[in-house]
Amino acid sequence: MTTETTNGQNAQPILTSFSTWRRACQHCEPALYALLRTTFGIVLFTHGLPKVLGASHGSMADPMAGSINLIQNVMGLPFAPQLAFLVMLLETVGAIMLTLGLFTRAVASLCVLEMVGISYALGPTWPWIDRGIEYPVLMAFLAFYIVARGGGAYSLDRRFFER
Repeated sequence: MTTETTNGQNAQPILTSFSTWRRACQHCEPALYALLRTTFGIVLFTHGLPKVLGASHGSMADPMAGSINLIQNVMGLPFAPQLAFLVMLLETVGAIMLTLGLFTRAVASLCVLEMVGISYALGPTWPWIDRGIEYPVLMAFLAFYIVARGGGAYSLDRRFFER
């Protein structure tokens, strides 16, 4: 098998570049996964903090009331204020735990359930700009990946629970 291109030049430098790129990605993967997990936690936190503070979030004047309304009137679930409080805890305390990599699989599992519930409530509209399910579906799959992967190399789970 030859490594020459059609113009007669050697293709070996290109293959070496891809090999170097692959090794660099493999070397950085644990840190990049920690960054993904941390970013997920921060994004989640930005949705919980306004509920705690009673502050507006985007076009939603009262995010806690919006959550109660979604749970009670759209999903038809009982105990909407209590469930909204649990959502607020997940989006704040749970988000901090995800950022730190503490009880990662358990918290991420709850995030999957939350995002599936939100997708059910907002569906079947897809584009997020139309209050669709695009964003919660993405967050559900990211959370599902975090469940499968666990805390990773740079997590409190690894420090305290994996020996």
